[in-house]
Amino acid sequence: MSKPKPITPGTPRETAIPQLLDTEGAKLFSLAGRFCGSKSEAEDMVQEVFLQAWRSWDKFEGRSAPGTWLYTIAARTCQRMHRKKSGEPNKMEALDELLPLGSSRMALLPSPDQGPLEFQLHKEQIEHIEGAIAALPKDFRMPLVLKEVVGLSVQALGQVLELPLSTVKTRLHRARLKLRLAMDTVLPQTEGVPPSYSREVCLDLLAAKQKCLDEGLPFQFPDQMVCERCESVFGTMDLAQAACEEIGQGILPEGLQGHILGRLAGS
Repeated sequence: MSKPKPITPGTPRETAIPQLLDTEGAKLFSLAGRFCGSKSEAEDMVQEVFLQAWRSWDKFEGRSAPGTWLYTIAARTCQRMHRKKSGEPNKMEALDELLPLGSSRMALLPSPDQGPLEFQLHKEQIEHIEGAIAALPKDFRMPLVLKEVVGLSVQALGQVLELPLSTVKTRLHRARLKLRLAMDTVLPQTEGVPPSYSREVCLDLLAAKQKCLDEGLPFQFPDQMVCERCESVFGTMDLAQAACEEIGQGILPEGLQGHILGRLAGS
């Protein structure tokens, strides 16, 4: 089967929007599910995004990738349709509250072997990450979901959210630490060791780790530069990111794609 042609501003909408539905529909549903109160509301949001994309296709100028353009519509639609839930937080904890630098305990990272115990632990990890995402303030949740669940680049986040990259990274980094904390609470704990370095060195290493996660690069430092506690922190960050990626591998509900195509044809 031949690959579909790249979408450009000259591509007819009858070709471009169904192609975007094929490539982005499931991820967009994952995005909607992190902000809507029910599956039906998430389905409504996905339909609304593609209807808006259909109606405004002639405004696509190709200054960004078609997917980035689509998620810009999605972010605005989500802002409009999202209803703040009772108890939903407005702000994030301070950095020190999100890090275990002063704790006497630290998480034991799971074995890579997938036995029954590890499988059950993995299910609990996914559930905790789902809950932690839902507990993020909206302004922190959106960049986290777009980056870690949907898979957009940090640069695309700036375009989608219409924010400076520095603001996007600050919110993304804090949201990651919140998810790391949630992952930490579901893992077995062991008696921690004092940090091998000063707080400043640990925070510098954390900043380097965040940069690698931003850019999708492996975090590589000589073993002697990363203490046991930092290894635990970075390991739980990796587990949280892997859980987000797994959450983003869903599918569109049965019949939704055909329903959307029908509504597009009737518009």
